[in-house]
Amino acid sequence: MSDLQQKFLQFALDKEILKFGEFITKFGRHSPYFFNAGLFYEGSRLYQLAHFYADTIIKNNLDFDILFGPAYKGIVLAAATSMTLAEKNINKPFAYNRKEAKDHGEKGILVGAPLTGKILIIDDVISAGTSVLESIQLIQQEKAEPAGVIVALDRMEKGIKDISAVEEVKQTYQIPVTAIATLQDLLQLVANNPELQTHQAAITAYREKYGTI
Repeated sequence: MSDLQQKFLQFALDKEILKFGEFITKFGRHSPYFFNAGLFYEGSRLYQLAHFYADTIIKNNLDFDILFGPAYKGIVLAAATSMTLAEKNINKPFAYNRKEAKDHGEKGILVGAPLTGKILIIDDVISAGTSVLESIQLIQQEKAEPAGVIVALDRMEKGIKDISAVEEVKQTYQIPVTAIATLQDLLQLVANNPELQTHQAAITAYREKYGTI
């Protein structure tokens, strides 16, 4: 686990965005941890999160021309990360979609920079991959190229199939999916922190049951 990943997970823990306990996932599973990206609602939290996205983009040398944020959470992430990249002298435009097309004023479903060249999709997590599919379709309709996806946390967990939603996106669309941190990083953080080690057995058991590797 890199210093960046460790700082991100510790930040999520400190702000109680990442919690341990008993939670029900969308698949009805009893999970020993929960990551709620909806709690990045304060300016300082969002600013820090955008820095983690930007640093991950730079660290992984992600090649793209435009950031695309799927409605709704992706809109804020795309704007904030674009601003943070600009602070680092990487000036990348952003765009996002509406849930419903607008028939007056600035018509259409897309807002922001015209989708041309290589498009990096930014979102909080990939659950069922639905927003990614919709984003890819929009990007391809504009004759642009989906260049990849970046998310905050990869749970490395099976979805409906025997592979994770992240792996399904990689295989189906042949594009890379990059996460700021993964479940493997979380397990390492827990193992190295005496205050968190009480959760290690439950997380390990959950991964053995539902994990993809």
